[in-house]
Amino acid sequence: MTIPDSIRKLVKRFDEQSPAYLLGSYNETQVRIDFIDPFFKALGWDIHNNNDYAEAYRDVIHEDMVLVGTAKKAPDYSFRVGGMRKFFVEAKRPSVSISGDPKPAFQLRRYGWSAKLPISILTDFEEFAVYDCTHKPEENHSAAKARLYYYKYTDYEDKWDEIYALFSKEAILKGSFDKFADAKKKGTTTVDEAFLSEIEGWRQSLASNILQGNQMTQRDLNLAVQLIIDRVIFLRICEDRGIELYERLLKTVKQKGIYQRLTNLFKDADDKYNSGLFHFNPKEKNATDPDLLTLKLKIDDAPLREIVESLYPPNPYEFSVIPADILGQIYERFLGKVIRVDGKKAIIEEKPEVKKAGGVYYTPSYIVEHIVKETVDSLLEGKTPKQVEKLKILDPACGSGSFLIVAYQHLLDWHLNYFVANGGIAKFKKELRHTEKGALRLTTQVRKAILLNNIFGVDIDAQAVEVTKLSLLLKVLEGETGEAIGKNLSLFHERALPDLGNNIKCGNSLIGSEFHDQGDLPLLTEEDVYRINAFDWQEEYAAIFKKGKFDVVLGNPPYGATLYPLEKKFLQTHYKEQSYQLDSYLLFMELSIKKLLHKDGLWGMIIPNPWISNIRQDKLRRLVMGHTAVKQIVHFRYSVFRRVVVDTEIVVLQNGYRKNFKPQVHIVPSEPVGELLEHAELIEGNQDDWLKLADKPINVFLSDAERRLRNKIFKQPFTVDALFKVNVGVKPYQIGKGKPAQTKDIVENRTFDASKKISNEYRQYLRGRDIGRFEIKPLEQRFLRYGPWLAEPRPSANFDAITKILVRQTGDEIIAALDDQQFLCLNNLHVLAPHDGLKNLMGILALLNCKLMTWCLRVMNPEAGEALAEVKKEFVELLPIPNPTNLGHLEKIATSIIKLKTGPQSVVVERQIKMHIRQIDAAVYALFGLTSDEVELLERRLT
Repeated sequence: MTIPDSIRKLVKRFDEQSPAYLLGSYNETQVRIDFIDPFFKALGWDIHNNNDYAEAYRDVIHEDMVLVGTAKKAPDYSFRVGGMRKFFVEAKRPSVSISGDPKPAFQLRRYGWSAKLPISILTDFEEFAVYDCTHKPEENHSAAKARLYYYKYTDYEDKWDEIYALFSKEAILKGSFDKFADAKKKGTTTVDEAFLSEIEGWRQSLASNILQGNQMTQRDLNLAVQLIIDRVIFLRICEDRGIELYERLLKTVKQKGIYQRLTNLFKDADDKYNSGLFHFNPKEKNATDPDLLTLKLKIDDAPLREIVESLYPPNPYEFSVIPADILGQIYERFLGKVIRVDGKKAIIEEKPEVKKAGGVYYTPSYIVEHIVKETVDSLLEGKTPKQVEKLKILDPACGSGSFLIVAYQHLLDWHLNYFVANGGIAKFKKELRHTEKGALRLTTQVRKAILLNNIFGVDIDAQAVEVTKLSLLLKVLEGETGEAIGKNLSLFHERALPDLGNNIKCGNSLIGSEFHDQGDLPLLTEEDVYRINAFDWQEEYAAIFKKGKFDVVLGNPPYGATLYPLEKKFLQTHYKEQSYQLDSYLLFMELSIKKLLHKDGLWGMIIPNPWISNIRQDKLRRLVMGHTAVKQIVHFRYSVFRRVVVDTEIVVLQNGYRKNFKPQVHIVPSEPVGELLEHAELIEGNQDDWLKLADKPINVFLSDAERRLRNKIFKQPFTVDALFKVNVGVKPYQIGKGKPAQTKDIVENRTFDASKKISNEYRQYLRGRDIGRFEIKPLEQRFLRYGPWLAEPRPSANFDAITKILVRQTGDEIIAALDDQQFLCLNNLHVLAPHDGLKNLMGILALLNCKLMTWCLRVMNPEAGEALAEVKKEFVELLPIPNPTNLGHLEKIATSIIKLKTGPQSVVVERQIKMHIRQIDAAVYALFGLTSDEVELLERRLT
């Protein structure tokens, strides 16, 4: 593309007057106004918000400068799309050598790396350097390290296409910048990984040292270590944000007696912030219990000095720009481990539930944003601040607080936009203040009030609760200055932070105090009581329940959490809409709908999808479909949580059933680059239809036409389970199962397997991959010693039936074969043993292998194309079957196919088989009375 005239003029002016610009007296502010602002304006950016976008969505943030000595503590520009940071630009005066001086490059890379931005720019207009910020920066790196592009101002005309293709607003909106940036992320150490490693090291050294000099219970040790780390991080972040004097923490470690000096800082923070994080005075009324533990500890200097010094340069962390969600990701994984005391040894190990789940899975920020937008934002529309003040937003399993932080940010943005749009600072003097740059922001008092009025959370993990509080408190202080906080303290005796003890609480969301009223409850140990941690919602949030419960319940509840026998018995008694196989996320759904949610309240969470596809969840489906309006389901065709394969979806409900409601169902094919639903397929659901089918699995992704076709096809006189006994095959091995119970050695050595028939107890068995359509073709002969010593021998499968049909379990299509040799089958096959008197198995076999049956499977179970798709037993049982006496034509075709498959193979034979299969499909379409349009609709889902 042609370089704009405005850029040509800038280049010409700089060239003509460069001696004056290169003087040290020509400062950074001047170069920004004269050259850098118009440069990025030519790239399509609204540099000065001339479009009057709301503060939360303006293109460019000119960061408020915080001076620490002579150094700035925030990047000059943050370029954003839809409120999301894309890259930083750090400006320098032209007298600085960008190509040779390593300090500006290190400064920029620290900003970019700490903010987890893959790419950022360093420029003084004379030079323009693009840096890869995915590589951990080090102070001794040269200016050329991680530099991707370097231009002189004289290059702009020739290279304008290249610059525009990467850094124009158009390039961002089209996704080309994100594709380029994503390519830089692979194989690098990110800020969250590096800082997590750092604080895990602190935990180990602190815990070990505290144990040596103090008598501590395991619970107190975990709490003390967490509090000390949280306090140090909080104060260090405040330094980089200009709220605390820079290097104040560092000065405490320069002499002996470090912990005493640190506790003095903590006490000062108690006076200044009034946060439960720093609450030591038992005489002062506070919602959080005072800390009577940590101030008395004896801690050696060495570990404390190492911790504090690692938080200052030459470290790569720039705490002023680390986003709250990144801090949350770090802490979420940090909280996945716990300190176990073994004598005087501190052992760090994964929590049992984390080990079971295979790690900690942090909710991606685009998921959190979408759920908050669909719940919180929708309730804010058309309201006034007085009305918004009454909204109560809850995460009942808040973890490190990611959902509450984003909900709080959306509330802050809404209030700021409201006050600016409805009179500004002239009208709202108590609500708004000017920053040093002249921008408007909410006062600390308003930010505190919003947090206390609107944001609530519960978690069973005490450490997670403290992290949530920490993250929210840091959010209150964003953009504040030490001077403003000090002024409020001296003039109004008002401390900077609220105490969140009444908002964010530790407890078991699912179990109330009635747990302890059970008559047959055994004597509980102290550990049992702490683990169960019964929580009474109506008592803990009495004022909210008095006025009508919570307006929004949101989050990412635990999936498959460990439920101990004591708790499980209680939950099965008190949660009436569950199957016998309890799952924690389903318990949270029932709790929310029946107990927590206001009569018109909104519920938004990301959960696994078996609640709609598992036949056993019929009661929960009836609750949802019959008592709420399903506003939105966003289903993901990819794994949202990258290290674990679990099919998930966002579900947004509104309490209260609404007749004729049409939910929006979105199918997201791959991880989004921009807007979550930008490339999603949209289907209009029918909740009345879902309610009618709630006793069985529901496919919510069917169009109206497909629903009509489903109703027609399934209107048959029989189903598979009316004609066959359906069972899964043998499960040979599992430690502790079988008679006698299997040992680890038996399982690992597959003791009952053999490659030949050793005795009459040994029977040849088949696996899923040993069958195809109309054929059994074992890849190798395998035998199994069959009897009660197997983990699950399943004699009811009737392996000895003279003829039976086998259906492969893995995959998303029906693959069936006829067995007349009495094979055993493993549990990746379904065994269809016919009821007495059933004839024409060959005709039914042909029917099962046709396209229409696979379509029936897919309309019942929406797993087609997914990594772990299965042909589940319950779906096989529900397949519709016409009168078997009408299947004679299909029987003849199936017999021909089997004869062809067992004879000599050739291209001609393969063509004949394909022709016969097409004949079966056509015959079945006619048998079910399908029109040509219906056939086309059916086959479209199978492509």
